[in-house]
Amino acid sequence: MTKKLNALHNGFKPQTVSFPSSDGTVVGHLYVPKDYSASHQYLAAVIGGSFSSVKEQMSGIYAGEMARRGIIGLAIDYRNYGESSGKIRQFEDPESKATDILAARTYLQHRQDISAVGLLGICTSGTTVLQAAAADPSVEAVATVAGSFFEPSLFNGVEKKHAAAKAARTKYEQTGIVDMIPAYHPINPKAVNTVPMPYYLSKQRGNVTQWRNEMAVMAWDAFLTTDAITNAAKVIAPTLIVHSKMAAYPAQASKVYEQLAGPKQLIWDKGQHFSFYDHPKQVRQAANQVAEHFKKTLTNQ
Repeated sequence: MTKKLNALHNGFKPQTVSFPSSDGTVVGHLYVPKDYSASHQYLAAVIGGSFSSVKEQMSGIYAGEMARRGIIGLAIDYRNYGESSGKIRQFEDPESKATDILAARTYLQHRQDISAVGLLGICTSGTTVLQAAAADPSVEAVATVAGSFFEPSLFNGVEKKHAAAKAARTKYEQTGIVDMIPAYHPINPKAVNTVPMPYYLSKQRGNVTQWRNEMAVMAWDAFLTTDAITNAAKVIAPTLIVHSKMAAYPAQASKVYEQLAGPKQLIWDKGQHFSFYDHPKQVRQAANQVAEHFKKTLTNQ
């Protein structure tokens, strides 16, 4: 069996950084190239991971891979997750996440060792970086890997989910108790994702101690409004989509590509969805493609 990549054991010792985002604080891990010099200016990438993920998972892996390719990588915990602030934990909010991505970009832009910043989204964060770039036309470059590009028509049982969110919100306002459901579970019908997902069940892979397999039920209202297709039409930044016919929602990747308003490229790699999280072959190939994209687009700014 091929040894998987791991953000906690990848040859780097990332620096923990924090910065403001809206009314809270985002915490991230900053990965710098091995030959880093404070007197030099580097390209950089903000990296967000999958639904419910933390910086010690796939975003940290890609941040390290960017650093190997001479690009400073910043893997973040979105607010409400990991070490970042947020009163309601595990609250999945697309708008809040896009704000955090842009706040991370601002943090990097203010560093003297960085010349330009790109946005990289893995899985659900593929949708997030599109939303961020749609909101801020000054974003210089965008890339996604195995993006889960949601739109409202993809969701089932919407009325039931909205009703559950409303009841959970009322309970929280009356008692302060936050109802949770599993983010991933192979048989629990209440879970957000109910297909087998061994990545999140293995302690050698995604089931790290910093991660919680939960989503706040009241988050359904915000999450169900996610619309990558509409946002893609507003993105003018050069955008690279790395996907696979065996990854999640390949037809959605094609729809996003067609809608993008700026320079764009769609690359079809091979591999299952979770292979792009930590399998050396898929991750390194995707990282090569993303790094090439950022070096080509960001150096022309």
